[in-house]
Amino acid sequence: MNPTTTSAAETGYVSPATGRRWIPVIGIECHVQLGTATKLFCGCAYRFAAPPNSLTCAVCTAQPGVLPVLNREALALAVRVALALGAEVPRRSKFDRKHYFYCDLPKGYQISQYDQPFCHGGGITLASGKRVRLTRIHLEEDAGKAIHDRGDMTLVDLNRAGVPLIESVTEADMQSADEAHEYLTALKEILQYTGASDCDMEKGELRCDVNISVHLAGEPWRTKVEIKNLNSFRHVASAIEHEIARQVEVYEQGGAITQETRLWDPERNETRTMRSKESAHDYRYFAEPDLPAFHVDEAFLDRQRGMLAEMPHARRERYARDFGLSPKDAAALTHRRVVADFFEAVVRVTQKPKEAANWILNELNRMVGDAELGYATFDEIPLKPSDLATVIALVGDGTIQTAGGRTLLRAMARTGRSAQVLVPELGLEQVQDSGAIEGWCRDALVGKDKVVADVRAGKPNAMNALLGAVMKASGGKANAQAVRETLQRLIDAGP
Repeated sequence: MNPTTTSAAETGYVSPATGRRWIPVIGIECHVQLGTATKLFCGCAYRFAAPPNSLTCAVCTAQPGVLPVLNREALALAVRVALALGAEVPRRSKFDRKHYFYCDLPKGYQISQYDQPFCHGGGITLASGKRVRLTRIHLEEDAGKAIHDRGDMTLVDLNRAGVPLIESVTEADMQSADEAHEYLTALKEILQYTGASDCDMEKGELRCDVNISVHLAGEPWRTKVEIKNLNSFRHVASAIEHEIARQVEVYEQGGAITQETRLWDPERNETRTMRSKESAHDYRYFAEPDLPAFHVDEAFLDRQRGMLAEMPHARRERYARDFGLSPKDAAALTHRRVVADFFEAVVRVTQKPKEAANWILNELNRMVGDAELGYATFDEIPLKPSDLATVIALVGDGTIQTAGGRTLLRAMARTGRSAQVLVPELGLEQVQDSGAIEGWCRDALVGKDKVVADVRAGKPNAMNALLGAVMKASGGKANAQAVRETLQRLIDAGP
């Protein structure tokens, strides 16, 4: 099957040595850890960085005589992802045994799905209009973790053994690192919006394998290479760019590419051989005898469909259409569901979408990574949508200035105290007293004949010098709009 849309004239890699254009062919497999409370076939919990082998039982350590039982919530989350991606969910599916022998797989086989996965088809459309098609998504259990950095000793932690995964497999529809990065970004957004996974790559919740080959325009596809266990989108892009250049160089020098699995070495910025590539027959698949085939009825599908949130691309379109937001702001707000949900909650209260977007993107996002506050993610900021709505209202009605709103938000996040308490305590309330404001304005006009003449001549920036003097005299507490109006009235009135 060939790529769907982009022609050789539109894309490709030009050899520095010969100037020939090579067409990359890229497919991606993603392993995603589902956010269930327990493992796929037993009742053990899983927590990242728990003490080694502390979250295991007779089932996930493969003791004789035990039987697996399917986690219904894992199936529900997996089906929700399939529906969000437009995949087809057949009524009947089954599990299979995938055999390989390694120390992190205590049974000697992995329970996975082979010829009857729980869904097939679907895909993601890129900004260019290209459709990256999904071949299938299947459910499987994770293996344990082997640690090889202890000299001549290998340690095995089976906490992760049996954790539920979905593996998505694309058609080879991508032809550049940029397309792969865009696809993965969109996939991650959808996975998070469905509630299936947090996709924290640092915790191994999303892991990527990339298949790459190159060929000359008009030629059949050539041998593909798999790059395994890429743990960041940046590494995915770098590995793709390097591997394309490596394969082209080999072919240009008259060599051949071997079908193999390679690893990405970020320190040396190169891929290197891991092992020869296995084929399906190497795994000796056969139907899992301890688990019956499972059936997904229409009622179950309807329940999962009803639990889907509005997907990010649809939200972006709605934010631009209904709220008048720029595509850039709409994309930034919808990149993570927690941010989009927060934004919509603020808008429901304030009915001011542009102000809500500005405060979230400029002020709340600035709190993430702030050394003083110590929040690593948006989720950790201890502010409710109603807190931001209050600040927007106080700035909007002139009670406090925008700078005071920034100070107030940080204080609320740091202390957990309300705006009603903090505004007077921090002295943020603007002075509205017309007498006090007029006094400051008259003082500011003394000796400013040139500035006054410029204002009367219609030079708008001239007023700023007077405004600054008043704000300095008031300690920044005078209402800026009232000051501007008072200054204009006094200037218009003449000496």
